[in-house]
Amino acid sequence: MTSKDIILMDGDCGLCTHTAVFLNPRLKQQHSIRFLAIESKEGQQLISTFPEKFQLADSVYLIRDGKPYMRSAAAIRCLLYMKWYYSMWYPLVWLIPLPLRNFVYRIVARYRHRVFKRPATCIFPGLNPE
Repeated sequence: MTSKDIILMDGDCGLCTHTAVFLNPRLKQQHSIRFLAIESKEGQQLISTFPEKFQLADSVYLIRDGKPYMRSAAAIRCLLYMKWYYSMWYPLVWLIPLPLRNFVYRIVARYRHRVFKRPATCIFPGLNPE
């Protein structure tokens, strides 16, 4: 694995694209994070190293300090990479019980393609257009 932390997102998802565009200018400079499409060759190679339950999940992934996170655990940890006025919300959001967070995450994931248009092109590096 690489020394940079990595966010793996769906390259064909409008919500993921909007999230990456929102996050990028708001990141702390001292943190090094990389956005990567799940569908990319490198993304698939990384996912193949995860535990089986992670491999079978249709989710956003965060690899932080070499450890993979998925669903709401990954999404909430993204706050830690952001400037202080965003990262200060992390402890409060983390207090929400995991089953409730993942329930909300799954609802949003189910309807994301209906609410957000699919991007014309993938903005994440490493995805070969076919």
